[in-house]
Amino acid sequence: MKLSKDDGRMTKVVGLTGGIASGKSTVSNILKKENIPIIDADLISRQIVEPGSSTLYEIAKVFGEHILREDGTLNREKLGSIVFSDKCKLEKLNEITHKKIREEIVGKIEELKGKNKLIIVDAPLLLEAKMTDLVDEVWLVMVDEQVQTDRLMKRNHLSREEAIKRIKSQMSLEEKKEYAHIIIDNNNNISQLEKQVEYILKNLMGGLN
Repeated sequence: MKLSKDDGRMTKVVGLTGGIASGKSTVSNILKKENIPIIDADLISRQIVEPGSSTLYEIAKVFGEHILREDGTLNREKLGSIVFSDKCKLEKLNEITHKKIREEIVGKIEELKGKNKLIIVDAPLLLEAKMTDLVDEVWLVMVDEQVQTDRLMKRNHLSREEAIKRIKSQMSLEEKKEYAHIIIDNNNNISQLEKQVEYILKNLMGGLN
């Protein structure tokens, strides 16, 4: 997607991505404080599997109704334990969800373009889901694998083996670097991260004036 022009205003669409527990959500929150509109792919992925949705029905049909809780909601932990242990099952889940997530993102971009100079598409699987055609450039949040593993273990209460398995289920950060226009280093503290994002944003917005 090229720079969009609507009502005389130019809109740049940036894809923000990174590996699991790399700190992408932290960067997204920093951008929110600057009143930058965020399209959150994780939020969309939860909305499309709400009870009664066609996507949840299809997931239950493929993986079994035992992945549903008694109240009909998706048991994400149980589904995760299935797909992160089997690459073929993960690919099947992605086949079901990625198309719907893409449709929702496209709709939200259309709603926001022309009204804002910058739109952020916050999507952990931006590259894996082949959605780079929806954005003008890619920002990648990078972190060392050891730091990433430790953060994931702490955040999700996982063993080291479980954490590494989840990290390995995604495209590696080194591979993602090949697609990145801007790399954000999140190996240090929040203060340094904020300064990086502020600098990147200042330069970008200056070019859009």
